[in-house]
Amino acid sequence: MGHVVRMTMTGALGITFVFLVDAMGLFWVSLAGNAQQVAAIGFSFAIQFFSVSSGIGLMIAATALVSRAIGRRERDAARQIAGGAIVIACAVQAVMAACVMMFRYDILELSGATGETLRLAARYLLMTMPSLTLMVIGMVASGVLRAEGDGKRAMFVTLTSGTVSLFVDPLLILGLGLGLDGAAIGLNISRLVLMSAALYFATRVHDLIARPDVASVALHLRPFAWIAVPAILTQMATPFGNYVLTSVLSRFGDDAVAGWAVVGRLTVVAFGGIFSLSGAIGGIFGQNFGAGRYDRLVTTYRDAMIFCSIYTLVVWAALVLATDAVGRAFGLTAPGLEVLWAFTHIGAGAFFFNGMYFVSNAAFNTLGKPARATALTWLRDGVLTLPVAVWLAGIAGAVGVIYAQALLAVVIGVLSAVWGWHYVRNIGIAPPEIDVTTRRGWRDVNRFRRR
Repeated sequence: MGHVVRMTMTGALGITFVFLVDAMGLFWVSLAGNAQQVAAIGFSFAIQFFSVSSGIGLMIAATALVSRAIGRRERDAARQIAGGAIVIACAVQAVMAACVMMFRYDILELSGATGETLRLAARYLLMTMPSLTLMVIGMVASGVLRAEGDGKRAMFVTLTSGTVSLFVDPLLILGLGLGLDGAAIGLNISRLVLMSAALYFATRVHDLIARPDVASVALHLRPFAWIAVPAILTQMATPFGNYVLTSVLSRFGDDAVAGWAVVGRLTVVAFGGIFSLSGAIGGIFGQNFGAGRYDRLVTTYRDAMIFCSIYTLVVWAALVLATDAVGRAFGLTAPGLEVLWAFTHIGAGAFFFNGMYFVSNAAFNTLGKPARATALTWLRDGVLTLPVAVWLAGIAGAVGVIYAQALLAVVIGVLSAVWGWHYVRNIGIAPPEIDVTTRRGWRDVNRFRRR
């Protein structure tokens, strides 16, 4: 439990600080009193979410492979894997950024943006998408630090980029009067700092990233893709669900979307511990899996669930008390305040079940069954989100979107927790001579189990 808490809270402090600074950027923009600019950030965030989530999927694959190699005491292999992972991740994100930039107007219109809000959101995307490659380098390097177990320096990476944004954003947005353009420039600067800090710690302190070459990339492409492709599909499902929810909520006007934008920032700030939990325990799972310590997989899974319950209760209570103050700070009108209230009083409580889902996904992604995480996520976000959101929005209005999120979190959270627990408890029955780090190895495991 101590290791789970240390790795998670160092990650939580870093990611919470970054998202807090991001929320402050939204606050600086909101001071202009223009709901369209705030709504534009809300629409663009729903699309940026896709790109950031694909980067998270790439980071998950790198963390899993590097941590396994470290657990097997194959440090040179870990360095080669990390170098190849950065090249592959950059290529994927470059294609992603180019596609979003080319079709940004079409994507935004599908999400419900119109008029001046559409123009502002498209401009924001055009200015921020090119820096995705910088961001993914930083994310993969940070994942390598977590694979090594260095949660403290991984936290310093995000703290450094967040601190820069804390000073740069108000200067650009308010001091120089750049408004939404200033927010975009500040985001690009923070991503550059993120990359620089992560690379410094991963290369200079731990020497865990080898200079990539064609042979190394080709060698590790297949095992990397085996984890990364389903992990990306898994991560992409969440922004798809968020995109669907934004589309449903956009029917209730820009004021409601502004409230939704505040909820989005508040979610990642308040529940940074839950979001970081998956990445934190992925390294713990991977090292113990590589070392053959299957008993520690069970205790890690159990302790992570306990952490989820305690963390959610504390944050939920804080959000309920802070609702009025947050609404006033962002200048939300009645429709936006209703959306905010529904989240802080009802939606936030469902994050205990989201935590269950994140823990099980970390186990599946790291321990050889990434397709299960993909199936669970797309069941929630790709299959059920739209009908449930439309149904509850028809009954309760804009706040029905929040209720839909909460209901799906409960259903999928319980299902994934039970499935993940069963898998982790039974993973150690394979004989030690079977290599369970490859696809062939897993086929051998399944044959052994049937016998």
